[in-house]
Amino acid sequence: MANQKSSDYSAQQIQVLEGLEPVRKRPGMYIGSTDIYGLHEALREIIDNSVDEALAGYARNVWITLNPDGSAQVSDDGRGIPTDVHPIHKKSALELVMTQLHAGGKFGGDAYKISGGLHGVGASVVNALSDWVWVEVRRGPKVYRQRYERGIVKSEVEVVKESLIELDAVKKLTQGTTTTFFPDSSIFTHFIETNESGKQTFGWDFDFIKKIVRERAYLVPKLYFHIYDNRQEPVKEMNYYFEGGIVSLVEKMNDNKEVLIKPIYIKKSDGEVQVEVALQYNDSYTENVESYVNVINTVNGGSHLTGFRMALTRAINDYGKKSGAFKADMEPMTGDDTKEGLTAVVFIKMPQDNIQFEGQTKGKLGNSEIQSVVNTIVKEALTTYFEENPSEGKRVLEKVYLAAKARLAAKAAKEAVIRKGALEGSTLPGKLADCQEKNPAISELYLVEGDSAGGSAKQGRDRKFQAILPLKGKILNTERARLDKMIEHEEVKNIIIALGTGIGDTTNMEKLRYHRIIIMTDADVDGEHIETLILTFFYRHLPEIVKNGYLYVAMPPLFKVQRGKEIRYAYTEEERTVAVKELTKGNANISIQRYKGLGEMNADQLWETTMNPENRMLKQVTIDDTEEADATFTMLMGDAVPPRKHFIQTNAITAELDI
Repeated sequence: MANQKSSDYSAQQIQVLEGLEPVRKRPGMYIGSTDIYGLHEALREIIDNSVDEALAGYARNVWITLNPDGSAQVSDDGRGIPTDVHPIHKKSALELVMTQLHAGGKFGGDAYKISGGLHGVGASVVNALSDWVWVEVRRGPKVYRQRYERGIVKSEVEVVKESLIELDAVKKLTQGTTTTFFPDSSIFTHFIETNESGKQTFGWDFDFIKKIVRERAYLVPKLYFHIYDNRQEPVKEMNYYFEGGIVSLVEKMNDNKEVLIKPIYIKKSDGEVQVEVALQYNDSYTENVESYVNVINTVNGGSHLTGFRMALTRAINDYGKKSGAFKADMEPMTGDDTKEGLTAVVFIKMPQDNIQFEGQTKGKLGNSEIQSVVNTIVKEALTTYFEENPSEGKRVLEKVYLAAKARLAAKAAKEAVIRKGALEGSTLPGKLADCQEKNPAISELYLVEGDSAGGSAKQGRDRKFQAILPLKGKILNTERARLDKMIEHEEVKNIIIALGTGIGDTTNMEKLRYHRIIIMTDADVDGEHIETLILTFFYRHLPEIVKNGYLYVAMPPLFKVQRGKEIRYAYTEEERTVAVKELTKGNANISIQRYKGLGEMNADQLWETTMNPENRMLKQVTIDDTEEADATFTMLMGDAVPPRKHFIQTNAITAELDI
């Protein structure tokens, strides 16, 4: 008789994870992931504990140090974590905070009305996910220290005579907390590096950390941030301090743009909820809005952002009718009309224990009551502002009215295109060589520069899952183009139809036909320009494709090195040199071909080097810093010449000449 699996299910099968074991077992539940974002989420949690001290009114400085051994250190001049013995648990408060989930001063009481950490579990989670942690607390004349390994206490809380901290500014403090930790190499396995001494260290991203800190410096005005990267000589140092808060952030976001009005600033409280909004219109056609709750960047928006949008649209419509600028029989302005050229920051402060985030990493605010609070406060403030500043209000009305006209024109152009060939129908562009596969998850679309390379790509591709769309010449610069102009442009229209998502207010990502869209252009100046134009289109008009990780850039080889029938392809100058050395034998002739364009490769070569998944090199396009990306596209592709000229002059020394 065949053996059968036991169906017994009893108490023996029930596992109970004690202390911080759940964190180590399922780290993604607490920090989102164990990739680069999870690694930096751990650091952000410790930084936010210091920021919470500033929000409570007790800290003026935060120091962040990246040490040569791979550890990270965060110090502040706040009150210092309490070290006295808890009356119920009979342990030091410091030990409880660092080793117990849901232990802290953020669950009621008056210690923290507003905070941005992981609901009071941040410090203990970081402790659980670190090889080692030590914390020093300054309270009065005494310095207390405790050490932990993977969440387990390794020393008692003790008064020490000599601090382990090297920063002189922190050593001199009479109060504050310093946390130093080394992430667990068995959990964050992908980011281990070996330093010059042969020791393991962590690949902290200094630019990523700068973004985290800069964001908080804007949101908490008059708080000094100091960042030191001691992993190399000379030491990198960055300091952030902003007096103007979110108004300064909006002005920064509008760098290199022609603004239409001065920033509008709104700040008002409703009970324990404080609403702070800054907004400004510029002459661009795109929107740039950021939202925050207690210094947490709600990248997916939420009820506070919905309330803001409702208030803005309603206030503009009401003022337009009241001032006589909008006729009574006019179609009301829509939310999409008020978005054009809008730069705004929506910042909500509310009690930590009342916040309902959707997801552990707080991408979206779920509190439905916040929508009406923000709506009421912003609507009243904007109504008053427009009445008191009629000239500014007129400029806003003109901007929104032009956006509405463009929307209607785009709608008419779109309907005309649909009648002719269907922008959203089943008729695909004649140039598109589609793939056989209908599953978007395994389908690829190559956007190829030129008909010649497009022809080779069509012949060399794997028809099962690879589609080819050749693009003729340089596509429209969509940085400064409205939707109606884009739809009229043949190459842009073909891209939109091939993707299947639609464009503008009808965009539907569920209809996307390919989950890997690959830009393939020549490795020369014109090719890079075309690549930039395509990137601009996706970033400005289909950003979800970029955010979802669907956009790639193909890396064709620069050289073919050949000796007889033996061929090596090189993607860099260094690879070419290595290939030449390896193929040099005796008196055999070595030929080196520099590819100027994709059209110089036949179908087999293009497949072998650039399209075969087993051999090709692809760069995934991601957005690490939205603010920096927006500023870069504005500078490179916008109308303003001086910023672009300055960029060219500054970077000309590092440019590679293709001659």
